[in-house]
Amino acid sequence: MADDVEPGAEAPKKPLTPEAQRALAEAQARRREAEALPPEDGGPSGPEPTRFGDWERKGIASDF
Repeated sequence: MADDVEPGAEAPKKPLTPEAQRALAEAQARRREAEALPPEDGGPSGPEPTRFGDWERKGIASDF
């Protein structure tokens, strides 16, 4: 029954497929490469605008 589960207990995890494991490894490698890059000079402050689909400059937003 669902009432027998303790609050905060994690559900049992399914084993990942080889494709999913490879995708996670590739994503981790890309994150490491991105961290090794020098900081952007003259770029926008805040979160990466292209990730959220629009670019804001001086109060004007442009959608891609």
